[in-house]
Amino acid sequence: MAEASSKRILIIDDASLVRRYYRDALERAGFEVDEALNGVEALEKLLGEPADLLIVDVNMPQMDGFTFLRSLRQQAPPIASIPALVISTEAGPHDRRAARSAGANFYLVKPVAQDVLVQHVSIMCGLPA
Repeated sequence: MAEASSKRILIIDDASLVRRYYRDALERAGFEVDEALNGVEALEKLLGEPADLLIVDVNMPQMDGFTFLRSLRQQAPPIASIPALVISTEAGPHDRRAARSAGANFYLVKPVAQDVLVQHVSIMCGLPA
């Protein structure tokens, strides 16, 4: 997947096991992957090097996913327009609405199979699934 190698994905999740699980799947699919432990670290990384897609957890210390997304959408372009895929254990319809209201482009509920993750990331990056 040569096209995927030009796409940079930033995983924002405080759980190291989750980040590794996503990283393994995405790197095997050819994506470049970076990680952040929370929204504060993610914003700092994005100011240095924007990503093509963000994978965002909701429940994190220092800055949760919804606060991060609201802060992200207030940044200057191109950072403000980076697509965001929220993946959370929160599964209620109100959680999905809150994610969209905060600035998420799509919402998945954990656990997510690696092939499903790669498919969604590919589509959101404008690549064939």
